Amino acid sequence: MQFVKGIGPRKSEILEKYGIRTVHDLLLHVPRRYLDRTSIVSIAELRALSPRWGDGEEPGRQGDVRREHTVLGEVRSFRTLGGGAKARFVLVLADATGSLQCVWFGGVHYWKTMFSVGETLAVSGQPSYFGSVLQFIHPDLDRIAPASGSADNDGASEQWMQKLHTGGLVPLYPSGQDLARVGLDSAGFRRVISSTLHTFGDSAPELLPASIITSHSFVPYKDALKSVHFPQNRGELEDGLRRLKYEEFFLFQLKLALKRRQAKAETGGISFSIKSPLARRLAESLPFSLTGAQKRVIKEISADMQSARPMNRLVQGDVGSGKTIVALLSMLVAVENGYQAAFMAPTELLAEQHFGTLARLLKDLPLNIRLLVGAQKSSVRRDVLEDVRSGGAQIVVGTHALFEKDVLFAKLGFVVIDEQHRFGVMQRAELRSKGTNPDVMVMTATPIPRTLSLTLYGDLDVSVIDEMPKNRKPIKTVLQSDAGTDDVVEFVRAEVGRGRQAYFVYPLIEESEKLDLKAATVHFRHLQDKVFPDLRLGLLHGRLARDEREEIMRRFKEREIDILVATTVIEVGIDVPNASVMVIENAERFGLAQLHQLRGRVGRGNEQSFCILLAKAWIARNAVRAAKKGPEQLSMDQQRVAEERLATMVRTTDGFEIAEVDLRLRGPGDFFGTRQSGLPEFRVADVVADADLLQEARGDAFALVEEDPRLQNHQHEQLARHLRSREAEEMMLMDVG
Repeated sequence: MQFVKGIGPRKSEILEKYGIRTVHDLLLHVPRRYLDRTSIVSIAELRALSPRWGDGEEPGRQGDVRREHTVLGEVRSFRTLGGGAKARFVLVLADATGSLQCVWFGGVHYWKTMFSVGETLAVSGQPSYFGSVLQFIHPDLDRIAPASGSADNDGASEQWMQKLHTGGLVPLYPSGQDLARVGLDSAGFRRVISSTLHTFGDSAPELLPASIITSHSFVPYKDALKSVHFPQNRGELEDGLRRLKYEEFFLFQLKLALKRRQAKAETGGISFSIKSPLARRLAESLPFSLTGAQKRVIKEISADMQSARPMNRLVQGDVGSGKTIVALLSMLVAVENGYQAAFMAPTELLAEQHFGTLARLLKDLPLNIRLLVGAQKSSVRRDVLEDVRSGGAQIVVGTHALFEKDVLFAKLGFVVIDEQHRFGVMQRAELRSKGTNPDVMVMTATPIPRTLSLTLYGDLDVSVIDEMPKNRKPIKTVLQSDAGTDDVVEFVRAEVGRGRQAYFVYPLIEESEKLDLKAATVHFRHLQDKVFPDLRLGLLHGRLARDEREEIMRRFKEREIDILVATTVIEVGIDVPNASVMVIENAERFGLAQLHQLRGRVGRGNEQSFCILLAKAWIARNAVRAAKKGPEQLSMDQQRVAEERLATMVRTTDGFEIAEVDLRLRGPGDFFGTRQSGLPEFRVADVVADADLLQEARGDAFALVEEDPRLQNHQHEQLARHLRSREAEEMMLMDVG
């Protein structure tokens, strides 16, 4: 990268933190939006469009000050006013028709180093007045050109200033504080990318086969790059984006198709006999009947286990749908074939919960099940490791401790990975390597929308447990203002009086001076001393020692605790059928998936269960209105995201519908909370907005591999070369992804 004109070692180092390591990466750093010459207003026009309230103009009419506009102007001056917490940064921007102020409250020390008198900015925002002064408060801003005579002004800036007056669209690039400090703000990216396109653009390889380019009427790749960065008009931009998005999807789906074909061709796995007296004994001893969906998924897993190729199956199921019993019955088949089974969970608490559940289910069967977690005493750990090495441990439940180097399995044949998106790909690979092509079953209680499933798990066989146990009643969810907790208290007291138990969940362990959020420790004391002095309360959070957590959960399960006060440590894995009430404080602060998982901790018995969401009064009020409108009418305004999450919780208990809304609100990059190594990070395409294009690319990629599985056709030479040279590591990661 540092050999590209305008990119030295320092810039190259910072770009690498943003995933920009090659010329190709730089050319796929596409603009976040474009400045259209026709959308820019002069300052005089802005003043005319934005009359002051109180001058005969009411909010909501034409010219409403809340409407956003863009102004292009030159920096005339800037200064800091006030001091301490009340300090504000004021910049004066002017064009030929007048001037306005841009004001920032906070971050003054940052802003005062970021501007130069004479540079040209495009500022966008909602204009308002301070007295007679027209102003933007915290505007969106993009640098169009440095000051005349600046060392950064190499002629490219004048070119784009001219373009503003002759037509076309000016690209505005995503940046960051560290990038801006080395000259890679939006204007800096324009200069560097313009130079890079001029030098390298024509040599960009054409990877798509001619037949696909023709059938989709795609523009050539090199033209698509130029059109996306410096389009002459909207049509040219759309054609370029469509080509780049499709190619991103196609290349990824091609790799999935190749991996899937390779997996189906492999015969180095274990062919299990699926007759298992132990599994039958367990199934017949259960106090409930398996659902039709569970039986269907067990048949699908059994067929995989009989096959000589290694199983790679994803099992999706909503909270409470019974994934764990499906996993256990499958592990018993492996054990009766003389193999060991491993069950990996993402946290110690969840591993402990699974171990307790499995041990309870297996108590009448002649099986040795062991727990391996990081917090164990060294003597216990040595004993477990020896049991695993010798083969005495037939089922091993654990966390990341399972794939440490000193964990040696005698004969690992079956691996279950719970909430698998929480593990890094390399960690899963290490666990899988501890056996000889063991069958792998990954499962998640986070329902995954189809578009994301095709992207993340397109090479896996997928089973869905889409039926809840027949005795389960739908959980009733209500949303209430946190000002009306008296009713909630009385309701919880009544439920406890009927022999039930309740959860109170808080977003923090301890109170924060900076955030107005309720904390578990403080409110535990308040609930115990002031609200429920006659009831038995327990406190559970992640900072407690393992033995303390176990003791609290034991007491709660055995009904020695009426109300469990907790943080989100109980989000997954807690199974107490007698608990019928979930109260979530500061519900607006939780993610949608978190809220759904927390709600799933109740409703696990035969009694009617309830989830009570407590939120700020104005959020609760607006969310209740939104819940009545239906999903198609909900606002996507950023200020309404919390309201939409809560409205969705009230409206539905369908995990897949909730997942679709969550994906739309958060975007694919943050759907699982953190980006995972080995999972796709598309630079141009969006799996939600471009779902139709994803389906097209997937169909084409799988058809191509079916027709030419080794990519030997001369039309596919560039594709094959690209995959060999650039994607070897990624292909390896996808093998376990």
